[in-house]
Amino acid sequence: MRKTFLGVKLKTLREQRGLTQAALAQVLKLSPSYVNQIENNERPLSVAVLLRLQSALGVDLQFFSEDDEARLFAQLHEIVAETPVPGGVPDAELRTLAQQMPGMAQLMLRLHGRARGAEQRVSNLGGGERDTGPAAGLGPHEEVRDFFYAHHNHMDALDRAAEALAASLAGDGPGSSRASGIAGTAGAAGPIGATGAASGLPQQDLAQRLESHLMAAHRIQVQVLPDERLRRFEPAQRLLLLSDALTPGQRAFQLATQLAYLECGGEIDRLIESASFSPEAAALARIGLASYFAGALVLPYRPFLAAAQELRHDIGLLAKRFGVSFETVCHRLSTLQRREARGVPFFFVRVDRAGNISKRQSATDFHFSRSGGTCPLWNVYEAFAQPGRVLTQVARMPDGRSYLWIAHCEVRATGGYGSPAREFAVGVGCDLRHAGQLVYAKGLDLGDPDSATPIGPGCKLCEREGCAQRAFPALGKRLRIDENERSAEPYAAR
Repeated sequence: MRKTFLGVKLKTLREQRGLTQAALAQVLKLSPSYVNQIENNERPLSVAVLLRLQSALGVDLQFFSEDDEARLFAQLHEIVAETPVPGGVPDAELRTLAQQMPGMAQLMLRLHGRARGAEQRVSNLGGGERDTGPAAGLGPHEEVRDFFYAHHNHMDALDRAAEALAASLAGDGPGSSRASGIAGTAGAAGPIGATGAASGLPQQDLAQRLESHLMAAHRIQVQVLPDERLRRFEPAQRLLLLSDALTPGQRAFQLATQLAYLECGGEIDRLIESASFSPEAAALARIGLASYFAGALVLPYRPFLAAAQELRHDIGLLAKRFGVSFETVCHRLSTLQRREARGVPFFFVRVDRAGNISKRQSATDFHFSRSGGTCPLWNVYEAFAQPGRVLTQVARMPDGRSYLWIAHCEVRATGGYGSPAREFAVGVGCDLRHAGQLVYAKGLDLGDPDSATPIGPGCKLCEREGCAQRAFPALGKRLRIDENERSAEPYAAR
């Protein structure tokens, strides 16, 4: 661990706990002068002191996480690129702000979001369009995305509730399915997942037990009908209608989503109230949190984490074992950040051929740009040319950090002849320091920095000069046009 000077964070923590320097020194068994030196950045915050903070005060070490620092730095760097100032802002100043004053950095990000939203509303009004922007300046989807981003894509209370219910349905806990009279035998293993807490339930069994649980606990009957809508709840009739097009795994997910509203509605409301969402974002967040619960029920935390570690995060084998899709496994891998049992911090995206990112989740410091699109050198786009295959890529960002990316494209029919297929590429990645835990690192030269593909957050924010794929200059950079050198050629029609 490098020397880390986090005096402002330590002082903030001390003031939050209502402690004087002398009192904190006594708790940590240090001298008051030593604590004073740490708070004034004259001494680094050592691992030994961090462990004492955790032991004596129950401090979550995520509070001092370098990943949070890197995430804030990336966000600050983006808004500086969008708002050029004479002479620019040195990276050293941005990094110090992210490291020493994260609260002030968050305030700057919120203010920038408000300013950008106000500009957009003025632009809409000037063009005769109806003003639909929320007061906070962010779109509803961005509000929800930032909410999950701030929680490292892990909702602990919902995750634990889902895991407890999964164990109960499998017959492995108090109030289990056996005790409730729910049909099914726990303990029998099959090729697509085993029953019980060790590996979860096969999806067919899980769907049946969820239906029985809905009837036994909530007096709700489930009917399957030919319907374009996946799920429709009729509260007056105590009836849940599901589409007959759902696979067993999708059916279990929809049943679990309905249970989230019924059994964890209070926790979902609490999370939404804590975020000060706009009305539109609150509605989206409610759906997102219910879906989170459903994913955690279908793939319960401890069984899924144990299987991921056993199989070295082989996504195809995990999908087969639990009877779910490749995409579902990728999404769940990005949520495994329970304090006492953290998994590899993954980030996850889903894109279409046009480059639209319809899903983006991050359990780590990797920052997805709000503007500037994405990089054509990223292997997630190459996956469209090789559907069904799993592609790997060691990629290096402009800040020098390297990542291992896994990309996969699946094509699914949505109807009869002539109907357009549903086609997305999904990508899941992690910092290169975790790559040894993944089967996908086999055969890759992780120690050779020259073997990494240089990618970026998109041309508008990427500072790499001379990139053959650059579509237009980075924000704040002037385009130099020279007919002899043809320096503008990458941006011009040929």
